[in-house]
Amino acid sequence: MEEKDLITKIQRLKAIKPRENWVSLTKEEIFPKESRVSIFEVLSNMFHAKPVFVFAVFGIMILTFGFAQSSLPGDALYNVKKITENTKISLSSEIKKPSAHLELANKRLEDLNKISETNKVKNLAPTIVAFQDSISKAAKDLNKLEKDGDAIKQIVSQTKKLEENKERIEALGIVIGETQELDNALAQLVEREINGLKDKTLTEEQEEILNQIQEDYEQGLYSKALESILFLSQ
Repeated sequence: MEEKDLITKIQRLKAIKPRENWVSLTKEEIFPKESRVSIFEVLSNMFHAKPVFVFAVFGIMILTFGFAQSSLPGDALYNVKKITENTKISLSSEIKKPSAHLELANKRLEDLNKISETNKVKNLAPTIVAFQDSISKAAKDLNKLEKDGDAIKQIVSQTKKLEENKERIEALGIVIGETQELDNALAQLVEREINGLKDKTLTEEQEEILNQIQEDYEQGLYSKALESILFLSQ
């Protein structure tokens, strides 16, 4: 058979169409009706149910983080709150970290106040531990602090608040332990600032303020001394 005749016959075969009932039967055997519906439903679930699932998970996460913010050390959701707090500090600059840790220490003292009001005794020990941890981290960061007026201003604010909160908690009979590590770090900071002021030329009035700063330092009134140092530095 010549090539020309073969091509002609193939073209005739292409023009032949199968009977409609044969097509329908064959399609049914290969893809049963049940299978076709099932595949459609699977695809539908994949593309339509998935966003709903994502939104549901997202909503649960928002609710979890929301409830976690009011949790106390020792509660199930406190670890979620702790992650949020630690992330905030890790994103802070080195200059702001001491005051950020002092702020957390103040929050733990406020938590202790809530515990005393609600009588949640089981939360007492974990909250004291969390308080001491924040104090220790604040002290370490203070030892590395560079001279910065705004940073010292925040430290003064948080330290004064810390002293007030401590006094309130101790008045309730709650023993939170010593804060010697923080006191030592504040003492070094004040001493460094005093030495810096001594190298400057001061007026008679400024000399008197410096003498008062020295007395406050010797009495352990570090936040008061730092406040006066800020005044002289302006």
